[in-house]
Amino acid sequence: MQAALYDEEREGFPMPRISRLTRREVDAATGAIYDRYMQQRGNVPNMFRTVAHRPEIFQTMIAHFEAILHTGTLPLRLKELVIVRTSQLNHCDYCLASHSRIAKKLGWTDAQLSALEGSGPADAFTPAERCALRLAERMTRNEGPLTDEEWADLRGFYSEGEVVELMGAIGLFNYFNRFNNMLDMEPTGPANATPEPEAALAQ
Repeated sequence: MQAALYDEEREGFPMPRISRLTRREVDAATGAIYDRYMQQRGNVPNMFRTVAHRPEIFQTMIAHFEAILHTGTLPLRLKELVIVRTSQLNHCDYCLASHSRIAKKLGWTDAQLSALEGSGPADAFTPAERCALRLAERMTRNEGPLTDEEWADLRGFYSEGEVVELMGAIGLFNYFNRFNNMLDMEPTGPANATPEPEAALAQ
């Protein structure tokens, strides 16, 4: 694998506040994660390369991120929808750049993503999807706790474990959004390698 594929910074963007570590600059365990992401999606996200300054934080962050996306019973498609809504509310251009694209690859339309902010059709989502989106909005705006009525509505669609999955995705991306907004993180550049089709959708 050519380390130069993800060593270069993009022209036209300011220097990052925290340097982004290259494959040559990280330890073996972090390097293995870099290699896996290069194989799966063709790049290593700028946020990941930033957090890699602290390998223990980076490696546990990746483990948590992948558990949020790839375990449980909820479809990735729904998780990505609440991730996009959370990132919209936090005005995180960095996360929206990648996760809006992922959401569309998973079947969400431009009209549906516009509807998240009130500019699309009112019937763009099912009642279960609207319930998950309300949870994302309440959590992101820190409007808790849920009322008994809201909790009953949520549990009418989702098991206790699935509520944990939704809240895990929403909570994680509130963290990611704030981290990236504070550093004015530059969106990750185009992939430099051909990703594996199924894995690329999941990242």
